[in-house]
Amino acid sequence: MVFVVIFAAILPALVMVWLIYRKDKLQPEPVSQLLKGVLWGIASAFISFVFSVPLSLIFGEGTGVGFIDSAFTAFALAAVPEELAKFICLYLFLRKNKYFDEYMDGIVYAVCIGMGFAGFENIGYLFGTDEWVGLSIVRAIISIPGHYAFAVLMGYYFSHWRMLKDQKSMWLMLVTPILAHGIFDFLLMWAPYVESLYTILTIAFFYFLNKMHKHCSGLIAQQREFDKYQMMAHNNSESEHENNFNPNV
Repeated sequence: MVFVVIFAAILPALVMVWLIYRKDKLQPEPVSQLLKGVLWGIASAFISFVFSVPLSLIFGEGTGVGFIDSAFTAFALAAVPEELAKFICLYLFLRKNKYFDEYMDGIVYAVCIGMGFAGFENIGYLFGTDEWVGLSIVRAIISIPGHYAFAVLMGYYFSHWRMLKDQKSMWLMLVTPILAHGIFDFLLMWAPYVESLYTILTIAFFYFLNKMHKHCSGLIAQQREFDKYQMMAHNNSESEHENNFNPNV
């Protein structure tokens, strides 16, 4: 039974890794590197405690009940520690990684780290309840896709920061996933405690999740097209160099 629960916890995350791998068609990353990214993601789960535990000790763990408490729990105790930990691991993993040579690679590796985090987190949630079957389905539909979207946002701006030296992207690679994660968790936490607005908040949550994924799909397509353009330009440059080369000179 233990292995069944673990499998149910990590399967949705592995599916997401496979999906982003399939989208990286130009120069797919080595499977060994994807696995390393997942392991870095598991490490990020522990690193996040370095930030969340002190905040919990100072301000309390948070109950998620009420507007202010839900916002504090969603942003201060979840979004900020978790996304900061993922970023640290992404930076450490890619700072001298020779395979990080395309814009799409930032998204691919960020998703691997995000899914490593989400899969490990999922194990903790499923082992913490007897209703693990239902919870595993809910988290596969909601939580795993959420972490996937946060990772795409981080990876997109990370590539622009590292490759284009874009100072704006330096801030966006942290701000955008933190904001998306915080809003995601806030709507999820607050909705059950506001009966009069429960339906509206639930609709707002799924609308937000849908819009976030559409936006991320656009970012992925943009990165793929830009990498394709870069490769074509590089190949044309090499072709012109060969045509202009005169061995008799």
